[in-house]
Amino acid sequence: MSDRGIKSYAAYIPRLRMDRAAIAAAHAWAMPSLKSAGKGERAFCSWDEDSITMSVDAVRTCLQSPLASSIGSLSFASTTAPFADLQNASVIAAASGLRADISSSDVSGSLRAGTSALIQALESAQTTDSMVVAADNRRAKPASLQEMQYGAGSTAVRIGTGDLIARYLGSASAISQFADHFRSNGQLYDYHWEERWVRDEGYLKIVPEVVERLLKNSGVSAAQVDYFCLASTISGVAPAVAKKLKIRPEAVVDKLASRCGDSGTAHPLMMLALALETAKPGQRILVVGFGAGADALLFEATDAIASYRSAATVSSQVARGVTDKSYNKLLSFSGELALDWGMRAEFDAKTSLTQLYRSSDQIISFIGGQCTACSAIQFPRMSACVRCGSDALLTPIPLADEAAKVATFTADWLQYYPAPPLYVGLVQFDNGARTLMEMVDVVPEQFDVGLALRMVFRIKERDGLRHHHRYFWKATPVG
Repeated sequence: MSDRGIKSYAAYIPRLRMDRAAIAAAHAWAMPSLKSAGKGERAFCSWDEDSITMSVDAVRTCLQSPLASSIGSLSFASTTAPFADLQNASVIAAASGLRADISSSDVSGSLRAGTSALIQALESAQTTDSMVVAADNRRAKPASLQEMQYGAGSTAVRIGTGDLIARYLGSASAISQFADHFRSNGQLYDYHWEERWVRDEGYLKIVPEVVERLLKNSGVSAAQVDYFCLASTISGVAPAVAKKLKIRPEAVVDKLASRCGDSGTAHPLMMLALALETAKPGQRILVVGFGAGADALLFEATDAIASYRSAATVSSQVARGVTDKSYNKLLSFSGELALDWGMRAEFDAKTSLTQLYRSSDQIISFIGGQCTACSAIQFPRMSACVRCGSDALLTPIPLADEAAKVATFTADWLQYYPAPPLYVGLVQFDNGARTLMEMVDVVPEQFDVGLALRMVFRIKERDGLRHHHRYFWKATPVG
């Protein structure tokens, strides 16, 4: 039995949820059959969210658990990473406050990239903890079934030894040239094969062989599996695979289709996190990732899980959703609809890579400074203290996790903003720092001076000419 396993986990699901009935209604003139799929809602990213920002939120929350051991590596799994040739994992690590001397890697190529990264971390011989985070924000053609099925989200899992909430019992994998879908380089949308073929020749043949091999090697019977996590957008796949394996029907974990949709690479890990919410000591969790083959992982909950509480459970992330019926907003935020924003939007959003490098601790890690003479904390760090004028070097002070509240704000309808109005104002940190910031995810009738805020890592600007995202920190209401 392995001495490695899961020490903590956290999920992130965008708060925006699109009513599927609104999508179906928009396409009723051409695709009336979509009405049958128009039940529930699906999560979608705001204009300033992507796989990196979602991952930062999940990793930061996962790190809030009271564990003393340090993180020695971070793996980021996604099929929708913003950068093809600029390591995404290093951005996530820096924004999450991890040390600069850790190893980092991007993992991609299929929807089982998350489970593959998890296996690599669990099988690693490193003595420090590993962080595995998976996230996806997949695009879908308007009026396609995928537009109904896809969601967005991220899940982070901390792997290590000691103080485990779930012990790793083993894994099995298989590669296969079976393609249920694919997306070539430079293409925006996945191409999907016929569902019945994928179910019968893919899931029902590839997955059972891998799972049976894992169970045999682990000395665990199918009847001893308490939670079975298998993500799929095809209805009825998980129960059918469970039946073939003789896994109890009640062990099949909810795939969250009606409440947030399928989050791609993140979804097997998200279902694992959902199982961990209710798992009792000794119960076993089987997780499967499918894509060009399959991965299967088996865990056993430890006694520590009885007292463990994640700071961001899947259930809490599902519950925080705000339902939207503006289909055009979904199209605009996902890049499917280019609105005419007028001359206000005509500006060059080029990022100075030189300045980004020189100030990366402030821009990416949100590090302010404290005066050694009068103790005033400020952001950004200036050459002299804003309070006493001392020119002594300021002491670095992280602000990303500091409590704050609204000091002043305005809702600006005149300046260009992809989700008007632009809320901006002074944020007062409890440690004394005060800075002008953009405020997002605002509910107007609940927003006022004194409201508690937390910091989130988001896209500041999108450079459409050079296809570069400039990231920075914003403030959002707590909750």
